[in-house]
Amino acid sequence: MKQLQAYLTTFTIIAILTIASGCASGGNSASSDSADPDQKADQTQSPANPNMPNPPRTNESTVLKQDEEAAAPGNGNEDDKQTNPPAAPVQAAPKKLYRMNSVYSFVPINKEATTGKVVLLTFDDGPKADKTLGSLLDTLDKHHAKAIFFVNGYRVKTHPELLEKIADRGQTIGNHSWDHIDLKKEKEATVKKQIGDVQAIVKKITGKYPRFFRPPFGSGNDAVKKLVRNDGMLYMTWSNGSLDWDSSTKNKPDKVIANVLDQLHPGVNILMHELPWTTEALDSLLTKLEAKGYGFIDPSTIELGLDSPQKSAK
Repeated sequence: MKQLQAYLTTFTIIAILTIASGCASGGNSASSDSADPDQKADQTQSPANPNMPNPPRTNESTVLKQDEEAAAPGNGNEDDKQTNPPAAPVQAAPKKLYRMNSVYSFVPINKEATTGKVVLLTFDDGPKADKTLGSLLDTLDKHHAKAIFFVNGYRVKTHPELLEKIADRGQTIGNHSWDHIDLKKEKEATVKKQIGDVQAIVKKITGKYPRFFRPPFGSGNDAVKKLVRNDGMLYMTWSNGSLDWDSSTKNKPDKVIANVLDQLHPGVNILMHELPWTTEALDSLLTKLEAKGYGFIDPSTIELGLDSPQKSAK
């Protein structure tokens, strides 16, 4: 009996040890299956040389933080920084100081605030030649004077660079028709084209439409004036003719000066042309005008008066 109990006790102990051993083995297997997948991947992709350590793992949040710091202001190369240029100041439109009267001269809008002892300088039938035009522009600059250059379309087409020069030098460009023909004798369609084509080519070259119109020979009528007005321009002829175009004045700069001074009064609208003898006369003429106390109207200060009723052409 005692032998049987001893046998049973021994069997029980063996059974218990066997079960315990099996549980331990199963636990190790489960532990291996639940290991970090990243660690398993690292072990799978480890270098062939067992003595070389695996590259250190970088935490994703660390990478993002480093990228943010690199992009933050003050962390980049100073040469790579872009600085936005300051916005160009908006230039206010010049104040309107003068208006044209019925005889194409100019009077102050406010006589108490603006002098009436001024003249308007104008030059017709250009642009012709760089030398002549350049000399006119230089003389105007010397006297700080502005003028209107009434241009013909066919000449602009031949010398677009001269039109650019006029604009670049701060002078005003006016419309003098395309072909310099007597518009009073033409049909409405022809007049419209003669005016409109000049508007278009000047806008294309300078970026601005002319705001002043002078008919060739001073010849126009109400129909011409209406078309000019519809194109946003002030129609004018002149009130002081230098006669520089006439044969009696050709190559006689002193005669040009005398003709202007003989007709001089406040506000006159002086007609001249882009001619060599006019160019030669201009410096002396402007000096004499200044000596008499006259100033020069800046065309940008002329009120166009397009909202007022249209007057019959003269």
